[in-house]
Amino acid sequence: MQGRKPADRRVRVERPHSPYFRYTGRNQLVAKAAANQPKTAVGRWWAGVRKVAIGRPLASEEEAGERLTKKKALAIFSSDAISSSAYATQEIIRVLATAGIAALIWSVPVAIAIAVLLAVVSTSYRQVCRAYPAGGGAYAVAKENLSQLAGLVAAAALLIDYVMTVAVSTASAIGQIISVIPELDVVKIEIAVTVIALMTVANLRGLRESGNIFAVPTYAFVFLALLMVAIGLFHIATGQAQPITTPNADVLTGGELSIFLLLKAFAGGSVALTGVEAIANGVPAFKPPESKNAANTMTAMAVLLGILFIGITVVAHAYQILPTVGDIPTTVSLVAATSFGKDTVLFVLFQASTALILFLAANTSFNAFPRLGAILAVDGFMPRQFAYRGDRLAYSWGIILLAAVAAFLIWLFNGNVTALIPLYSVGVFVCFTLSQIGMVKHWRKVRESGWLWRSAVNAFGALLTAGRGEEAREAHRESQVIREEIHLPPLA
Repeated sequence: MQGRKPADRRVRVERPHSPYFRYTGRNQLVAKAAANQPKTAVGRWWAGVRKVAIGRPLASEEEAGERLTKKKALAIFSSDAISSSAYATQEIIRVLATAGIAALIWSVPVAIAIAVLLAVVSTSYRQVCRAYPAGGGAYAVAKENLSQLAGLVAAAALLIDYVMTVAVSTASAIGQIISVIPELDVVKIEIAVTVIALMTVANLRGLRESGNIFAVPTYAFVFLALLMVAIGLFHIATGQAQPITTPNADVLTGGELSIFLLLKAFAGGSVALTGVEAIANGVPAFKPPESKNAANTMTAMAVLLGILFIGITVVAHAYQILPTVGDIPTTVSLVAATSFGKDTVLFVLFQASTALILFLAANTSFNAFPRLGAILAVDGFMPRQFAYRGDRLAYSWGIILLAAVAAFLIWLFNGNVTALIPLYSVGVFVCFTLSQIGMVKHWRKVRESGWLWRSAVNAFGALLTAGRGEEAREAHRESQVIREEIHLPPLA
């Protein structure tokens, strides 16, 4: 603008965007809260509802503050795997009991064999955490090192397994409650849907909130379960553990103790490994350094799960606990009754914490499913909306879809765990095998320090998990050429 004198000039800088944006760096603007304000009355009403339900919107730059510490991540990502100790022993006993009470002596060796497999698989996934810090787990490994089709097989298996995790964990928790309060059987579906809805809201609020919500019940279960195992082992060491009469025992016949029955028991108990891969899929959710924190959390989870699983099996065998009709009362509740004493405060607290962690085990899927869906959306294999973040930086589309499908499955199967659980672990072992075969090829390609022993661990793990069911063998048959290249034996 020209001034009154010939040399006078004035410049007025207009920034019409200043009420809505602010500079955070050179040529970089970040939206202020005003930019997100709706203009209509209906929009303002809906924004108020969302703010009450899931909290204020977060800027993308605030994501680092929403990352998980190792303690919170252990509660969120490990609740699925750790809670499986509540029913894995039950699956082993149910199979072995068909050959008579004498066959139950094999329950402990079978549990130890599964714990060895857990150690191998968790060691393998530690390496996945370090090699693939962007997350994706088996999908990322198989896609990069095997083929796009192998990666999609792994991704499909994982997505299905995450849905089954929500359905099975919720149905199993309801079974724990109904065994104490039978009157709730008529509203078990309503309870399941309500719990899933509450978990959906909690996860839509963001990672930090869900970590606070789920940490207390998870650590309560771990503490009480370790105490239960310690008391049970003390009773065994002092000769106080005597066989009990199992209430509502199920008379099972038709089995014959053989290598095939032991393998069947091993397959049934291997449901304890479901959820192990969740940490590798959610590495970006950890605070920096993400890979190191995720790998250390993986080890802590495996150690806790192994101790609980073997401990519960040892105590159950010492008291000669048998399977029950409809799994009511559950095996873990009978173990708790022998350690704490029936109707004691500790027994009631343990039953409550078991039901809670089974409910909250579904939270593993609510973190892992949306992240894997976002990766697939970026790669063009799912609708692009699954890569969008909501107001709280959560992948809202994935969370809502997971909740809807899981609730539908519970309604469809009437909350019957026996009908749901056979489909539970198949997908996980498909992912185990594909990811470990892919990691063998990865180490052969990068040849960094320690690649020989790392590839040996992955090859051994692939061999152990490859024979888990006809479905898994069919899924891996297409990668025969790659197995020959990395000198792995063909799948049985």
